[in-house]
Amino acid sequence: MREARTPVPAGQRLSWDPRFKPCVPAVTLSGAPAHHSLCRLFAQADDLAALDCSSPGETVAVIEYLLAICFASGTCPSSDAEWRDWVLGRRNVASAADWLADQPADAWDLFHPTRPLAQNSDLAPDLGESGTGTAQLVLEHAGDYNQHFDHHHLERDNPLPAADAFRATLTQHVYGPYGRARMSGRRLGAKVTNLAAGRLTGRIRVVTLGRTLGETLRLNLYPPEGPGVPLNTSWTTPAGFQRRTFEEKAKPRVPRGSADLHSSLGRSVLLRPARGPHGQVVVDRVLIGAGELLDLDPARHLQDAVYSETTNRVSKPLWPSPSRALWQQAHALYSAVKDDRTGMYARLRSLLPHKRRSRGAPYQLWAVGLLANKALPVSWTHGAYPYAPGMEAHLYRASRRGSAIAEYLAQTLKRAAIVAAETAFPAVRAADEAGQVARLDARYDFWPAAEDPFHALLDEVIDRGDEEDDPVSAPLVAYAMELVVTARTQLLRRLDTLPPSDLNHRARARGTRLFEAAVSGARAPAELRGETALD
Repeated sequence: MREARTPVPAGQRLSWDPRFKPCVPAVTLSGAPAHHSLCRLFAQADDLAALDCSSPGETVAVIEYLLAICFASGTCPSSDAEWRDWVLGRRNVASAADWLADQPADAWDLFHPTRPLAQNSDLAPDLGESGTGTAQLVLEHAGDYNQHFDHHHLERDNPLPAADAFRATLTQHVYGPYGRARMSGRRLGAKVTNLAAGRLTGRIRVVTLGRTLGETLRLNLYPPEGPGVPLNTSWTTPAGFQRRTFEEKAKPRVPRGSADLHSSLGRSVLLRPARGPHGQVVVDRVLIGAGELLDLDPARHLQDAVYSETTNRVSKPLWPSPSRALWQQAHALYSAVKDDRTGMYARLRSLLPHKRRSRGAPYQLWAVGLLANKALPVSWTHGAYPYAPGMEAHLYRASRRGSAIAEYLAQTLKRAAIVAAETAFPAVRAADEAGQVARLDARYDFWPAAEDPFHALLDEVIDRGDEEDDPVSAPLVAYAMELVVTARTQLLRRLDTLPPSDLNHRARARGTRLFEAAVSGARAPAELRGETALD
């Protein structure tokens, strides 16, 4: 049913200030849901377990904004040594709430006529002609764009609560995919329609999670660049700062400081407010155009990035992959903690081992990425991987060997499917061969089933870490044995789909024989034979 809403009468305007309005969902330490304003998030950060936004990407976007506020308010350590003191001493971040409450109200009004929060008021003259419904604002709804060639779904009257629109705007700034804006460039310039990929689009963002929101913020803060530089409250602020224009191709700019980096405006966005059926403030129309381009230095501005090599031997930040799950790359995160000399991972390594008071890891390395098909967002990929100070070498070995064991079993399942298909369908046409192999290929069932045992492996390594010199070898063997059973079960289930016949019995026998020989042979990972790898 279409939700009723009331346009704002001429001469009147609505205001909405996220500093004091509930705008971010969270979870308390007892597990209860809570909705807090920005000020209350900081004031009660150590009483909250985590944020509870609608998607992993939205959660990352809100954390980015909270970090920007911390940097702008000076609520941040001045050195790596002070960072350790902040983390181990559980330094309160409530000073950010005090700073935020003292800021001018006009600078934090989501619907201010000339400097709306996180938006570009220069789009106002185009909003009436080119504005759309709120589906354009919510990144996850972009998948609908290709389903309706005339984009008529964007015109649907589906108002968003102001809090939801605020968080969706933050997400657009950091994760918006490249493409073409649905507005004219006649007035502002043709380049306003060229949407560049957001700052975090195309790479994995790693956030270190603590057991409270306050701890999460402390872990991800760092000695800032450009202390005292304000954050980007709108396109037209701070005063005297010249933004790009849209008459010519944008020249990427270097961030002025840490607050500027984490609050950068990757999109030009404008929201139109209205009254909902119960008098609440909603957004009923939006307009999105091109935003800022940043010239990012990997060492200074991508401190969380984990690097991996492409097939062409080019090193680049770890990227979301539709064919390789994030957990298969977890060893890259632990490698960074083990080896990086500067940045976030070196600071994590500097937290000296300490006796844990309870089971489980004190921290999680949460990796988040946006899977997209060119300009079309598809889904979020994310995973959390445990970390305890002093355990990085053990966790690296466990995750690397665990991934290699799973990869070997998956390749064995593929080879078994090929052998079985060649036997069962000897006269298959070349055009049908891939399909016949795919119906017997158990990899597609195996990979999702292998993820939980992998996480259990890392958890057991963490729990054994305080008591054993080698907390990895025994859990790895148990993990390998469990995956063999899973892979065998998935293979037999696929082969059982062949109708009874002599030919199909031979196909089943050949496939299972290849599998058993592969998992017990000399080339198999040592753990599959119940042995300990020597590396």
